[in-house]
Amino acid sequence: MSKRWWPLLLCVTFLALASAQERPTAVGHAALIEIDGAIGPATTGYFEKASRQAASDGASVIVLRIDTPGGLDGATRDIVRAILNSPIPVIGYVAPSGARAASAGTYILYACHVAAMAPATHLGSATPVPIGGRTFPAGDRGDEPAADKDDGDRNDGDKGPAAPPAEKEAVPTGDAMQNKLLGDAVAYIRGLAERRGRNADWAERAVREGVSASSREALELGVIDLISSDSQALLKAVDGRKVLMAGGEHTLATAELDMRDYPPDWRMRFLAVLTNPAVAYFLLLAGIYGLLLEGYNPGAVLPGVMGAICLLLGLFAFQLLPVNYVGFALILLGIVLIVAESLLPSFGVLGFGGIAAFVFGSILLLDIDVPGYRTNMGIVAGIATVAVLAMAATVYLLARSRRVAVVTGEQALLQSELVVSEFGGGRGWARLKGEHWRIHADQPLLPGDRVQVIAVDGLTLRVKKAHD
Repeated sequence: MSKRWWPLLLCVTFLALASAQERPTAVGHAALIEIDGAIGPATTGYFEKASRQAASDGASVIVLRIDTPGGLDGATRDIVRAILNSPIPVIGYVAPSGARAASAGTYILYACHVAAMAPATHLGSATPVPIGGRTFPAGDRGDEPAADKDDGDRNDGDKGPAAPPAEKEAVPTGDAMQNKLLGDAVAYIRGLAERRGRNADWAERAVREGVSASSREALELGVIDLISSDSQALLKAVDGRKVLMAGGEHTLATAELDMRDYPPDWRMRFLAVLTNPAVAYFLLLAGIYGLLLEGYNPGAVLPGVMGAICLLLGLFAFQLLPVNYVGFALILLGIVLIVAESLLPSFGVLGFGGIAAFVFGSILLLDIDVPGYRTNMGIVAGIATVAVLAMAATVYLLARSRRVAVVTGEQALLQSELVVSEFGGGRGWARLKGEHWRIHADQPLLPGDRVQVIAVDGLTLRVKKAHD
């Protein structure tokens, strides 16, 4: 080879090496982790464990597929913290079509290193909801009509860019706690948006006004980075993209990666079922009534054992749920009143009062405005109906039993009629339903006479002659 070609060969070699350094070779795999449903402590545990396992398995990237109506603030912040400190990039992906990243899901998507959505998905409505049922007004300044605030997939781009934060501040309405929660949420999501270089003004509107955006609108507004129809297309689309990690800038090499699923293990699935509001509610009731049955029937064992297990599981589930403790106390009061009805002669007053307390407590038990944790009114109505019918039947049977003649004991003997078998000296014997009883009378009697019991003295009956 002529010496004049050596400089050209060296330049080509240098460029090839530089290109190889700029675009790293794809290694490892892509770990698929799914957030499906309301976000709670079980979701946090699943994500943290799955992301640690993916990192130890040598995953190059995590694809976090999101479809959630929202969830609890504490659990959401734990997931966001895990994403921000993740040693491998996390690609947030709202999928499949028809999915949403509402409320808490919006914060999580903003925290991801890459934010993507499938067609026909949406995000937003990130206004915080305090536990206890009070919500922030839709537009707490009153500068826009409420009808525009929660309009699903409306186009926010038509109104132009949002005003800067300094112009949006006005005299706050609502109490101090609402304003503190709102200000904290706004600062939180703006910080995430600034960290990832996304639209912070729209993020603030999603918190203050509860606005939402479709996938196409979110891309136009700079809320997300891209739209992708499936996970494999997503990996090819983000290949070569630079993302900011905790240790500095990182270039994604994802085009040739295989997708590996990291589903929740049996423990996480069990916790997810346990923290379902309907399941937790039934466990609490089963536990209380199981212990009641054991108390009414000592030695039955099975109701007591099952009741104790269900009660402990129910209390554990409610520890993980956004419980309104006033509602919890009302349910316990209702159970106490229902039990007291069976012990005190209140003729249904305590029982029906207990049912009323039970129903109101069930309505208040789980905060109805936290997404994914609403009380199922059908379940409450069904249980309340059964309780009312059972209490009505109990009162009816009690009233009817008071009209039924006594057939046992001393009361059953009084006014009973016997046939004299033998009598003499004021004493004798008489037959009553196949039994012989000692009798005492102050008047002479003859065998075959019919007598009536007027008093009981131990095993001796005081009688008098019965009138025809």
